[in-house]
Amino acid sequence: MYDLVAIGNALVDTEFKLTDDILTQTTLAKGNMTLADSQTQSVLFDVLEHHGLTPSKQAGGGSAGNTVACFAALGGQAFYHCRVGDDGFGEFYLSDMANMGVAINGTKSQVKGTTGSCVVLVTDDGERTMQTNLAVSSEIDDSNVDFDSLKGAKVLYLEGYLAMSPNAQFAISKLCQTAKAQGVKIAVSFADPAVIKFAKDGVIAWLKDGVDMIFCNMDEAKLFANTDNDNKAVEALLQHTSLAVVTNGANPTTIGKKDGDICQYPVPSANVIDTNGAGDNFAGAFLYGWSLGLDDGSCVALAGSVASRVVSQFGARLSKSDYQTLKAQVLAHKDD
Repeated sequence: MYDLVAIGNALVDTEFKLTDDILTQTTLAKGNMTLADSQTQSVLFDVLEHHGLTPSKQAGGGSAGNTVACFAALGGQAFYHCRVGDDGFGEFYLSDMANMGVAINGTKSQVKGTTGSCVVLVTDDGERTMQTNLAVSSEIDDSNVDFDSLKGAKVLYLEGYLAMSPNAQFAISKLCQTAKAQGVKIAVSFADPAVIKFAKDGVIAWLKDGVDMIFCNMDEAKLFANTDNDNKAVEALLQHTSLAVVTNGANPTTIGKKDGDICQYPVPSANVIDTNGAGDNFAGAFLYGWSLGLDDGSCVALAGSVASRVVSQFGARLSKSDYQTLKAQVLAHKDD
């Protein structure tokens, strides 16, 4: 029985550190994710090689994948629906997730083909810009889903990037129907500004019957609500959900509740090196605290501590021991 069940794109991240000048030459939109095919991604690698750049880190990734990895490493029971190829990256991805404690049905998740990959470009200010080749992940559908995983679960978590994937919509609809029938809460992550810019209708289709939680940052919330006002953005989210969790970088995180207050909670300061995975980990740690029955402030304290540690290093995930250390530190002071 699992506390958290998620569906998302399985990707292997390859990170590069570079200047804003070189990023400009790639023509990618800073701070956003751009989809690409294998040929286009090969051109990007050529540009990076021309400037003498080599990868800073290579690791398992994907937005929801990072969230469930964080949740499991903190001690929760997590199941992940994804689609990887029968190649070296696919084997690496499944092994990496297993090491983090995440359950995956390999029979349903591994298919013939090429595993998705994401080039993560990190500029000197720590901002991450991504180019993603989904490969076989672009075809994720209900054949990759084990619907029995929802039995007894607490939360179903939907990765916003999948709003861009037509093949995934039937599986997501069926997952949501199954979750509601079994009393499982539904959480949606917006994941990236590009999701709201280019697939807002897909996200709204998920939200039309109401969900229990939305995770996003303030920029995504404002894009969704078409407003420059923070409170109005949160209020717009609360038209679709019972709980809105809105991060805002080093600024306080906003928690909005339908028919309740909109409150702000501080997050720890950080020496920002790489923002890749910050929001994913925040959601994973918040959901872990929520699964323990912690109050909003304690959930944000845990999530903020994890996210601040993530952005102070290269890569979207911490080691299991680091997650456990942060958990022990925060829970020891939760009543202070």
